[in-house]
Amino acid sequence: MVIQISVAVAAIAFAGLAVYLILTLRKSMTTLGETNKTLAEVRNAVHGLTQEASQLIRNANQVTRDVKGKMQTIDPLFESAHDVGEVIQTVTDSVKKAAGISTAPPRIAAGTSSSPQLRVKVK
Repeated sequence: MVIQISVAVAAIAFAGLAVYLILTLRKSMTTLGETNKTLAEVRNAVHGLTQEASQLIRNANQVTRDVKGKMQTIDPLFESAHDVGEVIQTVTDSVKKAAGISTAPPRIAAGTSSSPQLRVKVK
């Protein structure tokens, strides 16, 4: 009789274990299903981001080419402005020489002063 009770208890324990494992496996399957859905959504999101990033890079490259072209177009204008500035400087120097005005800053010898020095006191 003890053997029969032991077998019955073992059978009940095995049945309880089987039910517990079935419930655990069902929860695991539900979790795996949700994980698959989440991964599919992540893949779609990453694919969309990849396409947007590629489009952004193409647009940035296009803008860069456009800016470079415009800079090359404006370059002669800046060179002309520089040349005009040099011409104006040359004309100004010629007018100063003709008027007898020195173009160089006045030099003062060390120890001598040609004009009184101005002193400012700061409180």
